[in-house]
Amino acid sequence: MSTIEKTQVETSVLEQVSINHEIILYNDDVNTFDHVIDTLIRVCEHDELQAEQCAILVHYKGQCAVKTGSFDELKPQCSSLLEAGLSAEII
Repeated sequence: MSTIEKTQVETSVLEQVSINHEIILYNDDVNTFDHVIDTLIRVCEHDELQAEQCAILVHYKGQCAVKTGSFDELKPQCSSLLEAGLSAEII
C-alpha cells in the first residue's frame, strides 16, 4: 500500500469516528411548535425552514435527528434542549 493510499484510509477512518453521534428530539404533548422551532434555531443553529421540518417530523414520526457531530460537540446542545423543556438524547 502506498503512502497516499494509507493516508486516505486513515483520514476516512478519522472522519467517520469523529462524527458518529446524533441528537434525537422526541415528541411530547407539552411544547408548542413555535417553542420547538425557536429552540432549534437558537440551540442547533437551524434556519427557520429546517427547524419547521424537524418539528413536523417529530410531531408525526415521534422523533427526528436534529444534529449530527461528535459527542463533545453535541453534549452542550443536548443539555440546552433539555433545559428548554424538550425531550432529547444523544445516540
